Amino acid sequence: MAMRIMSTIWVCLFCASAIAQNEPSSPRRVLTFQEAIKLGLRHSINLNQQRNNLRLNQAQKISSIASMAPSVSVGGSASVFDGNSFNPNAGVVVNGVRENVSGSLNASLNLFNGLSTINSIKQTSNQLDAQANFVNRTSQDVINTVSNQYLQVMQDVELLRVAKENFEALAKQLEQTKEQVALGARSQVDEYNQDALTKGAELRYVQAEITLSNDKALLSQSLLMDPFEEYDVEKPSWDVNVIGNETLNPEELAEQAKLHRGDYLRAVKSERAQRFAMRSSFGNMLPSVNAFLTYGSAHNFQRNEPDSIKIKTFKTLVVNDPSQLSGYGLQTIETPKTIANERQRSFEDQFKSDNVFKQYGIQVSIPLFNGLRNNIAYVQQKTLYENSQLTRKNLEFQIKNDVIRAYRNYEGAKKAFVVTLDQLKSAELAFSLESERYNLGVTNFVDFVNANRILVQAQTDKAQAEYRLLFQKILVEYAVGTLKPEDFQ
Repeated sequence: MAMRIMSTIWVCLFCASAIAQNEPSSPRRVLTFQEAIKLGLRHSINLNQQRNNLRLNQAQKISSIASMAPSVSVGGSASVFDGNSFNPNAGVVVNGVRENVSGSLNASLNLFNGLSTINSIKQTSNQLDAQANFVNRTSQDVINTVSNQYLQVMQDVELLRVAKENFEALAKQLEQTKEQVALGARSQVDEYNQDALTKGAELRYVQAEITLSNDKALLSQSLLMDPFEEYDVEKPSWDVNVIGNETLNPEELAEQAKLHRGDYLRAVKSERAQRFAMRSSFGNMLPSVNAFLTYGSAHNFQRNEPDSIKIKTFKTLVVNDPSQLSGYGLQTIETPKTIANERQRSFEDQFKSDNVFKQYGIQVSIPLFNGLRNNIAYVQQKTLYENSQLTRKNLEFQIKNDVIRAYRNYEGAKKAFVVTLDQLKSAELAFSLESERYNLGVTNFVDFVNANRILVQAQTDKAQAEYRLLFQKILVEYAVGTLKPEDFQ
């Protein structure tokens, strides 16, 4: 019974395994070049950080413009004073517990500060433009990096195909050699040599797989893709002949680079920003004029003193005094009399009318000596300005060298591609003839191995030259600064 149960279990497992093997596997993801560029622009850490810095520069520019408006603040306080203090309501010094509540509206407007505010606005505006250009250049850096990595993966795929075909061809040749040795047409040493040659081809095949896996992992890291996700790359639908027939002028490319290179435009804007920062710092050493206005009120109350919150008002009344007689008849003499009335001093009475005060005027400040701090700040800004000039001049030479190098590499890639086509054609013919001679026993094994090595090298050189030419145009556009992210959207 137990054996029957175990047999049933093994049959079920075998059937499940067979069904699983017969199920079609899910198709591997095909990562196109355009999709790789999109993922790189979307997930690049450096590019996203520079975009965040751009938003910061925008906020700084808005803040510098808003600094020209008046500074307005509202202040208030509430306190309890226990002891001798001056009561402004009574105008005397009192001893006791007194409560105070006050509030004020304060406004200040800078009229002149050596044009420091104006220069600060110009500084932040140029810093914003510089950061925008840097974001543009960083996006081009991402495209350039992803392009090189994608190109490398495509080359690895092609080299893997070459290595695999070479290994399979040599494996077939090994089988033929074994049959010939068995028939006595060849010596045993030919079989050993062919086997060693086949093993070497297999080793290069395995190494090509490892190289492809490593370069795919590097591309996945740049695109922030799941490293466990398997994918294939697709050759872009670009015509290598069209790319190879384009004619470029290096002098015109160098002039265009000055107009489009984001790093150079950033250096120009940074230089201007530092010039305005230097002028703004110099303005701190000049007199400044400010207008100010304060509007406020207060409420005071002394505990256990009811009169402290009362005011007395006086009025004069005319009364008839019958005790005063004049002449022969009764005559009333009108006598003025003053009567005092007390009225409660409420919080509203004090805060809205009785204790309201206003203060306004002009304030002039002339810096005479503060430990040379303003002078040191000006020297620092001047140094930064001079350094920014050197950076901009250095970039002028750098972009010319980049353009010349990219142009020469492009021309060299065109020539190399043409040469590798002829090289591959000759190598294929030589290997075909050498294989026939070797199979007929006319030539030796060394000549056969040499022909095979030349063929594999020609196939490798042609693949590398073709893909390098396909992407060389991107490198030229990157050097000029005309590489646009929207072209790959």
